[in-house]
Amino acid sequence: MQVITLIHEEDGVFGVSFPDFPGCTTVAGSLDEAVAKAAQVLAFHADGMHADGIELPHARTLSELQADKEFRADAPARWSWRCPYAPPGRAVRVNMTFDESLLERVDNAAKRAGETRSGFFAAAAQKRLHNEFTR
Repeated sequence: MQVITLIHEEDGVFGVSFPDFPGCTTVAGSLDEAVAKAAQVLAFHADGMHADGIELPHARTLSELQADKEFRADAPARWSWRCPYAPPGRAVRVNMTFDESLLERVDNAAKRAGETRSGFFAAAAQKRLHNEFTR
């Protein structure tokens, strides 16, 4: 799936927004960095919506967006492009190997937090992915 993305440049700073995902934005110091961060911020935003039980919006085509007066008013000063997007999916089982003492510490921390081992690892992965694109 692809989501239409708007990129706006002002004074050497590039802002990225997603018309179908209000509030989902990022900024970067170069066009290349903005494009690289766009897919990550969109995935993080959609994962958060999914976790909060918010229905994900329908990703409109460029033709559908051009029929939207608000989009047309905002789009002329911006570039638009299609950002790859994979909506949150179902949980899948994986087989991974960990140091025994690390796994014991994870299990203890998960138990204290009232989580499962899988939930703990998923939260840690989400945090790491979030930190990667907010540097």
